Amino acid sequence: MAAPEPSAPIPVPKPTPISGEELFTESQWSTLLALVDAAVPSIVVASSSGGSGKHIEISEQQYRDAYEHVRISMATPPSSDEFEEYLRTRLCNNPHFVQNVKRTFQTVPAVHRKRLAGALDLLETRLGSLISTGYLTPFSELSLARQQAVIQAWITSWSPLWPTLARIILSLAQKSFSQADPLYQRLIGYTDYPHDYKAGPGFEFDFLQFEEAPEEGPKTIDTDVVIVGSGCGGAVCAKVFAEAGHRVLVVDKGYHFPPSQLPMDQESGCRHLFESHGVLSSEDSSTNILAGSCWGGGGTVNWSVSLEPEEFESLDRVREFMGVGDANIRHNHAARVLLDGARTLGWSARPTPLNTGGEDHYCGHCNLGCASAGKKGPVVSWLPAAARAGARFIEGFHASEILFDGPPGSTKKALGLAGTWTARGKDGSVAEPKRSRLQRDVRINAKRVIVAAGSLQSPLLLLRSGLQNPHIGRNLHIHPCNQVFGRFDKDIKPWEGGTITAVCDEYKNLDGNGHGVNLETTSMVPYVALANLPWYSGLDFKLNALQLRSANCFISLTRDRDSGRVYADPDSGRPRVEYIPSDFDRAHAMVGVVALAKLCYVQGAREIWANLPGVKPYVRSRSGSPTIIAPVSNDKEDDEEEAPRSSTDNNNTPVLPDDNPDFAAWLASLEKAGNKPPRAPWGSAHQMGTCRMSSHEDAGVVDARGRVWGTEGLLVADSSVFPSASGVNPMITVMAIADHIARNLAADEDLSSDR
Repeated sequence: MAAPEPSAPIPVPKPTPISGEELFTESQWSTLLALVDAAVPSIVVASSSGGSGKHIEISEQQYRDAYEHVRISMATPPSSDEFEEYLRTRLCNNPHFVQNVKRTFQTVPAVHRKRLAGALDLLETRLGSLISTGYLTPFSELSLARQQAVIQAWITSWSPLWPTLARIILSLAQKSFSQADPLYQRLIGYTDYPHDYKAGPGFEFDFLQFEEAPEEGPKTIDTDVVIVGSGCGGAVCAKVFAEAGHRVLVVDKGYHFPPSQLPMDQESGCRHLFESHGVLSSEDSSTNILAGSCWGGGGTVNWSVSLEPEEFESLDRVREFMGVGDANIRHNHAARVLLDGARTLGWSARPTPLNTGGEDHYCGHCNLGCASAGKKGPVVSWLPAAARAGARFIEGFHASEILFDGPPGSTKKALGLAGTWTARGKDGSVAEPKRSRLQRDVRINAKRVIVAAGSLQSPLLLLRSGLQNPHIGRNLHIHPCNQVFGRFDKDIKPWEGGTITAVCDEYKNLDGNGHGVNLETTSMVPYVALANLPWYSGLDFKLNALQLRSANCFISLTRDRDSGRVYADPDSGRPRVEYIPSDFDRAHAMVGVVALAKLCYVQGAREIWANLPGVKPYVRSRSGSPTIIAPVSNDKEDDEEEAPRSSTDNNNTPVLPDDNPDFAAWLASLEKAGNKPPRAPWGSAHQMGTCRMSSHEDAGVVDARGRVWGTEGLLVADSSVFPSASGVNPMITVMAIADHIARNLAADEDLSSDR
């Protein structure tokens, strides 16, 4: 008798708890947790607080109004007792929450932790507290209500220091809340996997394993081509070279997780699937950056979007291999807001092609890995094809440096790669610290080295290897995004359905030179959505978070003209990002913010939240008796019937944004508030350009065939070679460029051509 299909993914083991003593002192932790406590506080009715000072107190009327608001805006609202428990919960009493907060800082650069530690120490002195809070009393001794008022004041402070600190605390608190509060997840009905979960077929990768070194010296491996990185660039190169008959070895510092372990829960996903455990911010802390760091790279955690730049030959091969197209797409509520709203306003919008083999892929959890294997990315298509052609693989391999031959001043010839391999733990997991697992130095001798570690890591490997080109790490483009939320009178469950299946490109060319914005949906997995949710007070946050089921988040994705840079942290070697959206690019993003608000408005959003400093939400007034929120069907045949309704008057004529003076005034308030960092938060899931392709050595890092200037046998084949921002989700562009680079080299069968 066949075993029953599992109803949920196999859990990934949790890491061992940490004390955090190496990160902050006990006093600093106390102050930090007090700040977090004020951001997402315990809230009680004044008559039941007991006067402990550990709660935000509200009146009986405020409590009744809050519960009534939740009751009429949720299809399945909590009971009165559940709602009271939800408000009362003090997260700092939850060990899981505290551990989540502590782990967040494990990958934060030491210099940033030192600055934060200084601010925490300042808050605990009388003079420092007076300067930073207006009170002589140390921050941790203030009442919770006053602590919350301090954070509210910081958000719009004239000095950039306090808005920056406020955003760090709020983002930290909101992320940890969504990941570590089981009551919250239960009340909104969220699970970390689709309701119709079924693990798809996974490829059995045969990763090389190494024994403990019996003697001194590294393990040596010989190959024709070594590829650093298993993502969208490296995987394509692996297939091309292996099928051309060359010996291929692909190495990656990340680890493979089969479909049976995907999608991961939010906390495990951050830790195992993303760069810096999902917590990577720009130097001014204004921009949160998501970058894949696992077997399959960004192709494991991206959202299937296959928007392409201008045509060139390799695009057709890539699209055909993955079955890219826009047939059989089932749009969720957010996508229909874009498509139908754009139609109402007369704007350009269309479905986005997906790399799903032409099949329906109604999965909003791909941010944490795809269980169905319906996303035909590196792990599902390209790397298995490479394996069948003879390619070999190493997971858990940190590439320390590229090895070169040649005297100083001459052209450097790549000989291979040196690095360190870290085995899995005894139970096969990667939960244990690396220092407690078997490690082995490895030297890989190769005729060609292909660097495809992504725009954050590829330049760092080149720099660690002694290359001096001043363009390495510069020209960083990230498609900076602002966010707009719309809450609707529908029970949406926004984490269901394809994350991005539609795009409004009405404003993609605002300057006449291709710079502008695409309007897109984004991941609604709670930790992603809530980390960007506007915060007005602890009560507002808890109420708005509870209504996430009826909300969508949209992004104004900017094709940035201006750039930043990436460099290595001097202590850890991890990537550090210097990037500030320029005035030019910010202006374009703001056009997108206003446009997104209009789309939400014409599609009947009850509330619209723009994530800009000091801006209150736009709330559409209700007429007559409140109506219980209606559910949106997830059945394919019901899509048209349940499409979002446009805002209309009594004659069923759409009410356009310009027809409502109150809404027009609110839009004006957005532009007045502005989106200037560091006060305004930004997000990015695309990084490009740090090893720019150029026509001559003085202008970039690689030539038109991906060869690194001033070297032989060394190429780069990932998003880092983009000469400018692509303006679209870059997966297809990366793959096509990698195909072009690999085919040019693979055609030379002895792999010995010179520039």
